Amino acid sequence: MYIENIVLKKYITYWLAIMFWFVAIIIIVGGLTRLTDSGLSITQWELFSGILPPLNDDQWIRYFELYKEIPEYKLQNYLMSLEEFKVIFWWEFIHRFLGRLIGIFFLIPLIFFYLKLGFKQTKNLFIIFILICLQGFVGWYMVSSGLIDRVDVSHYRLSIHLVIAFIILSLILWNYLIYKGITFSKHKIKNIIPILFLFLLFIQIIIGAFVSGMDAGKIYNSWPLMGSSYFPDDNSIANLLNLSVFNDPALVQFIHRNIAYFILIFYLLILINIYKNKLSTFFKVINLMGLLIFLQIFLGILTLLSGAQIFYASMHQIISIFLVSSSIYFLYLNSNSN
Repeated sequence: MYIENIVLKKYITYWLAIMFWFVAIIIIVGGLTRLTDSGLSITQWELFSGILPPLNDDQWIRYFELYKEIPEYKLQNYLMSLEEFKVIFWWEFIHRFLGRLIGIFFLIPLIFFYLKLGFKQTKNLFIIFILICLQGFVGWYMVSSGLIDRVDVSHYRLSIHLVIAFIILSLILWNYLIYKGITFSKHKIKNIIPILFLFLLFIQIIIGAFVSGMDAGKIYNSWPLMGSSYFPDDNSIANLLNLSVFNDPALVQFIHRNIAYFILIFYLLILINIYKNKLSTFFKVINLMGLLIFLQIFLGILTLLSGAQIFYASMHQIISIFLVSSSIYFLYLNSNSN
């Protein structure tokens, strides 16, 4: 039985590694869906009927006619042709298709491992599956916010959708490391430090979703100044204390920039602490985190200077996946050192 469990856990690590990349890919596709303004192209939930794409002209026309009923078409894309609609449709369809694929590919092996290992050893995996199911409903909750009186989805709902995706990614990676059974040295830093660092990254992801949701990256396309000053020159610092601060694109971009600077400073303090105390266990991961942070900031600057050009904006999001993942690994190494 012991040997069988070892073999099963090895298979679980293979499965979780595959699921990690599936979730990473859907995050990337989701970002591109937002960047191409494709997220509202499918205006119905279609949990089962939407598995197949339109197979004939009548079905394409039906989807297009449904799209014509929402404000995004009436106020923004009223000159769009059917061929142009097909482009944005495919982005949203692929995004939804990947979501269904992830649900199926997670559920079937989960049932198998549950039957073999029992609930106690697989309960963490059930939590991930529940979040995957929840994510589907949140995705529709987000889309529905743009179907009545808006030309875009709510940036608040967009941020919830994105954060849940990163939580799922993080939990998959965490459980992968657990099932892998990696052991570490006894030396570590205070566990609150990597926790706070990861918390800052998630806050930045939320604000980044606000920036994306409000197209805030298409204004103040200069760096390091925003216009002619460090603070947005069409705003007041006092507005940072208003409840409406997260509805103001300029202020949201300002906050996003400055959290990035704070993350960099916090990282440098962690780096100094680790090297000062010669905690060699963390050298590789902390160096990787540093490389990713500098690359992320560089891509963020390029995204701004280009007016949120799709390639730079997408690369900016892709690096965030690796940065969060390396930070999860850093936290895991530290919390499992004893």
